[in-house]
Amino acid sequence: MISLRLPPELERKLDSFAKSEGKTRTEIVKDSILEYIKNRGTSKTPFELGLDLFGKHNSEITDLAQNRKTYLHEVFGKKNEKRSSH
Repeated sequence: MISLRLPPELERKLDSFAKSEGKTRTEIVKDSILEYIKNRGTSKTPFELGLDLFGKHNSEITDLAQNRKTYLHEVFGKKNEKRSSH
């Protein structure tokens, strides 16, 4: 069993949140502690943190990282051609 003292303002916020969630203060505090432990319990690498973002916007160019300068020159060359033709 844990006894916990909260500043009055935080206690009011907890009461309000618990009421809006239809839960008791104890349930909210337990859930919060479990979530905190879950998030802090395993250190994720930067790769793991961004895993859901990688490949999200696929350009279908498989060698983009290796040949980025070539692709940039192509893109800028096309833009310059359009400007000079006007």
